[in-house]
Amino acid sequence: MIDRHLVFEIHRLSRMGFSERQIARELRIDRQSVSKYLQNPDPAPARRAGRPSKLDPYRDIIEQIVADYPAIKAPAVLQYLQQKGFDGRVTIVRDYLHTLRRAAQRRAYCRFESGPGRQMQVDWGHFWSLEYGRTKRKLYALVVLECHSRMLHVTFTHSQCQADLHQGLLAAFTFLGGTCAQLVVDNMLTAVTERVGALVRFNAAFLDFLRPFHITPVPCNIRSPHEKGKVENSVKYLRTSFWPLRQFKDLADVQNQIDHWRDTVANTRVHQTTKEVPKERFCPDRLRPLPDHLPDCRQAATVLVHKDFAVRFDGNAYSVPPWAIGKKITVKADTQRIWCYDKDRLIATHFRSWHRGGRIELPAHAEQVKKLKNRIYQDRLIRVFLSLGPIAADYLEQLENARQPMKKTVTRLLKLRDVYGEVIVLSAVKKAADRKLYGAEYVENIVYQEIAPQKHYDPVRLKNPDLNRICLESPCLEDYDAIAVKQRRNHDGKGEGQV
Repeated sequence: MIDRHLVFEIHRLSRMGFSERQIARELRIDRQSVSKYLQNPDPAPARRAGRPSKLDPYRDIIEQIVADYPAIKAPAVLQYLQQKGFDGRVTIVRDYLHTLRRAAQRRAYCRFESGPGRQMQVDWGHFWSLEYGRTKRKLYALVVLECHSRMLHVTFTHSQCQADLHQGLLAAFTFLGGTCAQLVVDNMLTAVTERVGALVRFNAAFLDFLRPFHITPVPCNIRSPHEKGKVENSVKYLRTSFWPLRQFKDLADVQNQIDHWRDTVANTRVHQTTKEVPKERFCPDRLRPLPDHLPDCRQAATVLVHKDFAVRFDGNAYSVPPWAIGKKITVKADTQRIWCYDKDRLIATHFRSWHRGGRIELPAHAEQVKKLKNRIYQDRLIRVFLSLGPIAADYLEQLENARQPMKKTVTRLLKLRDVYGEVIVLSAVKKAADRKLYGAEYVENIVYQEIAPQKHYDPVRLKNPDLNRICLESPCLEDYDAIAVKQRRNHDGKGEGQV
């Protein structure tokens, strides 16, 4: 095949009157080529017939397999084809899979816009790690986007566990002031536990979280990031606009900076696609209102209180009251605090440490350990009373300072608890402590006053109904005081005259 320059010269010489023989001699090419390009200046290149392949009878089967299982590997396809009689090698199977997947990547997709309050999209992004001394923790960003307005909310965490997903979503719903009808998620295990083709099994905990908000989860197809392209682009925007040229001390510092950037940059800029400001395009009245009672999304774990009066959680030891040694208690945590519960009663609270191998101890717990070394604190009834919580521990300390009989008082208070319940007795103990009344008799009086029914008597009814309808104004007591003072002055003056 000759180049386009020679084709141009062939036609130029022909227009000048040159014969085909003269053109061939002038350009030093074959005369048949001259005749061919004079008749058709743009001949289509001849296509050779493809060589037959062992894979030809199985191409339709492979295409169906890839449609049902997009991530399937070549060895698995080969094993299936061998059962159908295929005797080729894995190489041609792998090459054909690459051809099909490259063709799938070139597919065109239709853009769509959601109406206000219709859809939210959520996705995780990995942002390297933060260092806490010698401890390094991975850093993740949960990005939630309201699709119509492009309003953005970001929550940074150190994990992608179920509790962190729920806390991030709840923070986004609270920030936006409501929820949308749909929530588009990818196939992360915290949302989708199993998927076979179009059949999807959602994570049970994820469904329990979404139920009070009346949200329908919408999972993306496998290897289809374009189905949540809006939030995918938001993660890229986060990497290029927020992350560079910044330094962070800890997780709280990252969250403070992202909240400021979100309110001053991300949600106040003119969006490249909508050509509007997300904050102005946002329609909060089209969102579904939040439920009255929001779910508790804190991370929870059941742990044992060890002999050092501490529990082990996330690589650290957190102290609790020493009377809880040997018990199994519940620890709940978010990104900032840790709460320790004995059944439903809160017994300790700590700020969360992101270091590992540390011990976080409250001074009050250490003081209680020192007191337990005294003989009186080793008494079984005293320890039972201490297990009622910090109110009981503080009152016991005040009893000791007031030099009151501790064992006798505790015995009476525990009997009172058995009769009237723990809540009523602790409330009375707190009131007695606030008034500096130390002793079981004071607590008993407060309990009796609170639970004793108050009698309300109807006014006396007279026989004459007209008298019953008489309404008198409430007298001013200051007038009576003035009369009494005046009489006393007159009496004093008279006494002096007689003298």
